[in-house]
Amino acid sequence: MLRRLSVENYVLIDKLEMELDPRLNIITGETGAGKSILLGALGLLLGARNDGAAMKDTTRNCTVEGLFDLTQSGLEPFFEENDLEYAPQTTLTRIITPAGKSRAFVNDVPVQLALLRELGTRLLDIHSQHQNLILSSEEFRTSALDTVAGNGPLLEQYGVQYTEMQRLKRELAALREAAASSRRDEEWLRHQNDELSAANLRAGEQAEIEEELSILENADRIGETLTELRNALDSDETGVLMQLKNSENNLSHLRDHYPAAGEYADRLHAVLEELKDIDASATEASERIDTDPERLAKLSARLDALISLQQKYRVADEAALIALRDEGAAKLAAIVHGDEAITEAEEALRKAAERSGELAQRLHKAREKAAAGFAKEILTTLARLGMAETVFRIELSPLAEPGRTGADAVRFLFSANRNVPPRPIEQIASGGELSRVMLALKALLARRMQLPTILFDEIDTGVSGRIADAMGEIIAALSESMQVVDITHLPQVASKGSAHFVVYKRDGRTDITRLDDTQRETEIAKMLSGSEITDAALAQARILLGK
Repeated sequence: MLRRLSVENYVLIDKLEMELDPRLNIITGETGAGKSILLGALGLLLGARNDGAAMKDTTRNCTVEGLFDLTQSGLEPFFEENDLEYAPQTTLTRIITPAGKSRAFVNDVPVQLALLRELGTRLLDIHSQHQNLILSSEEFRTSALDTVAGNGPLLEQYGVQYTEMQRLKRELAALREAAASSRRDEEWLRHQNDELSAANLRAGEQAEIEEELSILENADRIGETLTELRNALDSDETGVLMQLKNSENNLSHLRDHYPAAGEYADRLHAVLEELKDIDASATEASERIDTDPERLAKLSARLDALISLQQKYRVADEAALIALRDEGAAKLAAIVHGDEAITEAEEALRKAAERSGELAQRLHKAREKAAAGFAKEILTTLARLGMAETVFRIELSPLAEPGRTGADAVRFLFSANRNVPPRPIEQIASGGELSRVMLALKALLARRMQLPTILFDEIDTGVSGRIADAMGEIIAALSESMQVVDITHLPQVASKGSAHFVVYKRDGRTDITRLDDTQRETEIAKMLSGSEITDAALAQARILLGK
């Protein structure tokens, strides 16, 4: 529950602080005094976005701070999940700087605004006048019924299954699109695959062909040159080998008389061995060199074919052709196996949809079971609020397509007169009727949700007299199990409070004060009779206060 609220430099508030009662807190004040400003400051504390007009004094920070008693709130897991240190007395702080920057803190630890907002929804429910329109929201009606039905765990299971089903739908759609796209290209891919496969491509082949072609195209010249080399080396009389061999022998015979001759002989021997090797290689090569026109034509044709394919497919070499061939083969294989993948995805989706449908049916049955009791409780409360002739019924109808909360469309059917057929409440109820229905709903939901604090902002609009008194009793009854803050214009409601605060404006600034018993009598009398307080109004105020 909210124990203390402090506001500094917010719109018309210079500095304001209020200590709240754990039960029913009444806030009253003249129109324009600043009750809506106080509500706006509280919204900032709970994570609402800054509208850019938060600061009264643009030279200093706007600060809103709330002290919450979290004893028995069950929020320890939330703090642990979000890496926050839990404290039974927790402070929430929101600061808006003169530059418009927003900062949020939980127990002086900086947090993201989204986290502050999420924590705020667990601490306080604010119901303002415009929220009566929320009855037109399918999401709200479904959520209200699920809250009463206790469908939280079941909804969580369904949500997981629904998310999986949507994922499988997207996956199947992608597979079908890919298959369709591949089929459009299938004829070309088959032609490409057939042509490249028939080409018997081999990495490095083009370089080998080009090298052999170079030899074949110059075979005559190469043969002549090799022959000249062989003749120069091993001619019987003038060949270098014979001459050097003779020199080696002569030098060897001088080895004993001229030591240097032995060294020369050894060196000549090494040269001779190298020249013999050259001669042997040249002989072998010259035997292989042949002007083979048929081989030349074959290799030229093969090279032309490779280059033609590279030009056709706009690639640089045969390695790229091989990669293109393999890629095309993979795509063709995917087309062949695509139907299998689609069949598998269809089966997975069918099973997920079946499981989702089973959970949706369980949700439907739980909602059907809870609907009658839900409507009965609303009607009981409405009867206390002077609407005994009301018809209120919950209608479930199947959605065309299951959504995130199941397969049910939830409608609240309403009629203020049992002789008039009920219609959707957002189409038929007046403002005053909507206020009473919303109070009945909030009273019912607050008990089920076990919120620590609920704030009503003039939920009593459009009612008066005995109905206003009944409304005050219902709000007071709520405060027996939770903290309630009620902004009201009705003395019948204000008299039910455990604490009474008045918002007022002085010297252009909004402030708030807690009334003592005497001040409270005067304030309620003022609400009864206007600015001129009569004895009769004071007497009636005492009666309302039970004095």
